[in-house]
Amino acid sequence: MKQPVFALVDCNNFYASCEKLFRPDLRNTPVVVLSNNDGCVVARSKEAKALGIKMGVPVHHIKSEIRRYGIQVFSSNYTLYGDMSRRVMTTLESLAPKVDVYSIDEAFLDLTGIDRVVSFEEFGREVKNIVYQNIGLPVCVGIAPTRTLAKLANYAAKKYPATEGVVDLTNPERQRRLMARVPVEEVWGAGRKLSARLQAMGIVTALQLADTHLSTLRKQFSVVLERTARELNGVPCVPWEDVPAPKKQIMCSRSFGQPLRTLSDLEEAVTHFATRASEKLRSGEQFAGGLMVFIRTNPFKATAPQYSRSTSVKLIKPSQDTRVIVQQALTLLRPLYREGFDYAKAGVMLCDLMDGSGVQEDLFEIAAGDVSDRARSERLMAVMDTINRKSRAKVTMARGAGPSAFVMRRERLSPAYTTNWIDLPNVH
Repeated sequence: MKQPVFALVDCNNFYASCEKLFRPDLRNTPVVVLSNNDGCVVARSKEAKALGIKMGVPVHHIKSEIRRYGIQVFSSNYTLYGDMSRRVMTTLESLAPKVDVYSIDEAFLDLTGIDRVVSFEEFGREVKNIVYQNIGLPVCVGIAPTRTLAKLANYAAKKYPATEGVVDLTNPERQRRLMARVPVEEVWGAGRKLSARLQAMGIVTALQLADTHLSTLRKQFSVVLERTARELNGVPCVPWEDVPAPKKQIMCSRSFGQPLRTLSDLEEAVTHFATRASEKLRSGEQFAGGLMVFIRTNPFKATAPQYSRSTSVKLIKPSQDTRVIVQQALTLLRPLYREGFDYAKAGVMLCDLMDGSGVQEDLFEIAAGDVSDRARSERLMAVMDTINRKSRAKVTMARGAGPSAFVMRRERLSPAYTTNWIDLPNVH
């Protein structure tokens, strides 16, 4: 049986690259993208990284650098990033027989046997060039016999300019040379806390981790780290996911752009979150057996009174109906509310998820030959989803249709270049 080979394709500085794509005037300008409510830096262009801008730094801490270096600052535009991600993944699916999407900007490709037609490095360069030509986003490609090694190859493709963004790590000697240079904290899954424990044992490079006795890793750490070491030695241990595992929970929550004080404002926010969670539930063809609602104040505002509560309920009958989920969420919210607090965040989580086969029909409706409540609900939700997907006008629950007091603060939001006709860029 031929040894498997994986490629990890990773978009470079994805959020910042998306913002630059439709702004050619920013080609060589440092760019940062901010978190929800324009709080902290969550993405940086290569120019911003070169200036020493750190990931996670609050934007108000770098005001002087923004002025001094002319750094362009953007609010997170998740609509744009999601659509650009879809385009990248669609392109990758046209190039490889199997694609496993790992995150919004990363995907593993199965390249097993492709070297009978073209070399791995040549194919990696073709992937890199086609993605850039079709989408306009730069990517790096790491190729290796395991996913963990492919991650390391991608790390090298990003770090060393001489590679021109593509590293083939299928050769065992090249694997060991690279692992000797890579800090152990850069190994996929090692993490900061685990790396500190490894370094205390004298394991400071990826190669030292690969050469550590497997029983020692299993005994002192876990079977997960043992699998990581096996993968570093070229033994695949991470199964290929042809079909993503169904979600076990769906969470929809958000920090508010400004504190909310009234119950009516919180009801509007929770209605919105419950509606979005229901849409995600139906897109996965799942039903929720229960839900949880939480509200809280800002724990980082020490001078303000603090309050945090959550509660949950098990549904009598699993549902994917927005009406049912919103009603249950509001029923849970109202006893939680207390006057006199500045609420900074709320959320709705759907749990006990199952597919339609796990939902029991009403025996009496079946015996009478009536159209079941579930069938009527599914038809109504399908119509509503179709309207919301294809029309500019949206069908929403009445409680969530008013002016939104809870919307995020996004003062530097770029246009929705690829998903809104009004925001299409003009070419002069």
